[in-house]
Amino acid sequence: MSIPRTETVSADKTMSQLWARVRQRGDLPGFSKVVRIIIGAMRGDDDREFNMTRTVLSDPALTQKVLRLANSAMYSVFGQDVNTVSKAVIVLGTEAIGHLALGLKLIDGLSAASTESERARSEMEKAVLAGHIARQVASSASRRDAEEAVVCSMLHTLGRMMVAFYLPDQWQRIQARCAESGMREEQVAVEVLGLGLDDIGRLAARRWSLPAPLIDTLKDVEPQPVEEPLDHADWLAAVATLSSRCADAVCSGGGEEASDAILALAGDFADMLGLDVPQLLDAVELAQQTLAEEAVVEVHAGKGVRAERRTVPPHSGGKPVEAIDILTRGVSDMRGAVRTASTGQLLTMALETVYQGLGFSRAVVFLRDQERGQYNARMCFGDGVQELLSRLVFDDAYQPDVFHAALANDKIVFVENAQEPSFTNKVPRWWKASLPTVRSFMVLPLTVDRRPVGFIYGDWDIASPAAKIESHEFMQLNELRVLVVQAVEQRRQEESVWARRML
Repeated sequence: MSIPRTETVSADKTMSQLWARVRQRGDLPGFSKVVRIIIGAMRGDDDREFNMTRTVLSDPALTQKVLRLANSAMYSVFGQDVNTVSKAVIVLGTEAIGHLALGLKLIDGLSAASTESERARSEMEKAVLAGHIARQVASSASRRDAEEAVVCSMLHTLGRMMVAFYLPDQWQRIQARCAESGMREEQVAVEVLGLGLDDIGRLAARRWSLPAPLIDTLKDVEPQPVEEPLDHADWLAAVATLSSRCADAVCSGGGEEASDAILALAGDFADMLGLDVPQLLDAVELAQQTLAEEAVVEVHAGKGVRAERRTVPPHSGGKPVEAIDILTRGVSDMRGAVRTASTGQLLTMALETVYQGLGFSRAVVFLRDQERGQYNARMCFGDGVQELLSRLVFDDAYQPDVFHAALANDKIVFVENAQEPSFTNKVPRWWKASLPTVRSFMVLPLTVDRRPVGFIYGDWDIASPAAKIESHEFMQLNELRVLVVQAVEQRRQEESVWARRML
């Protein structure tokens, strides 16, 4: 039976219909916000490492994926376990973490909004497998931009996924006409939709304000002889094309036909990518093994979203059962990084360790500004605390409250019930006004040469289960603050030596 030709429609009409469907599903407002936050952290200034850490920690699934990658064979050159996101950011770099986060959130966002159809799940599986193939290819090529290759490959068929998910009727017509005529999808898509699938992918990426280098790779690259190595953008586009085509071959049935197709693709692209055919074949095989062995094998309710087996419990705002283990691993990360990490990086690791290890509702680093005679909140984890930072300021002149007492005595103070009426005169006005729902809190002073330079604050809200800090946990907290203080002292000594040499 002949498939009737569809009257060619305009590109504007197709895109209007596409975005209307997207709005109906209701996924894009929150999804787009997350993408903007990730991109903002990637493009940030001196605080971008901390901002990336905070962005990752706000998403438990992303936290697990980052930690798993940092401990994978690809990064084994760093030699030891990575237990905190802040150390993973140091090891992998903000660019790699940002691209990893983008890939995960974009795929998860599209998955959440896609239809229940087998077709949508199939396209999602191809995208995930393409990302795995790209990571193996980049690793074989000894590229440090592996995660950028991953996200480019996962999103290489973005236009295809958008049409399959949101315009299923048009997608079905495209597939039927391709099967009948033998024409390429891109050519038929122009007839049915008024523009190509690659064009749709790039328009969607621009609408979400994705990085321009990523958008430039959303195109098919045909294999061709090269006289010199490809530049960065062309190499990424070639990897993405190869990975997507290999994933399509694997997911379209497998068997001997798929093996032949992958062998042909490896032969076509090996020279362009500066690799041998066996290396590309091994990359595809390893990617399939990784996907099969990865602790993300459960598929949620037909959505194509893979569930991660958690090696670290997600942050829930309550003290975790394995608090001492998390604290110990975090301190171990700090101990391994103390000689090379900046003071800011080590403070971030300390704050994350306290926040995750004790399951605090909020955790904040206060630093002393000697010129202004104030303590100011500088770093924070926890819902809603970022908006409070400008209010978390107080004078360093001694006042008879629990904060100044902890700083003056250089001892950790833990208040189990801050709501007790008899305790109200021991907490300052700024704290009462900003944090009225806190049940318990901790003040961990940071003192150099008997002078306070700041402190780490953490609290449990009334909504969290009642808890307290045990003696063996205090031991880890004390070691944590010793490491931070040592780092501050070391940096000051280095600055003093440098200043003397300049004289």
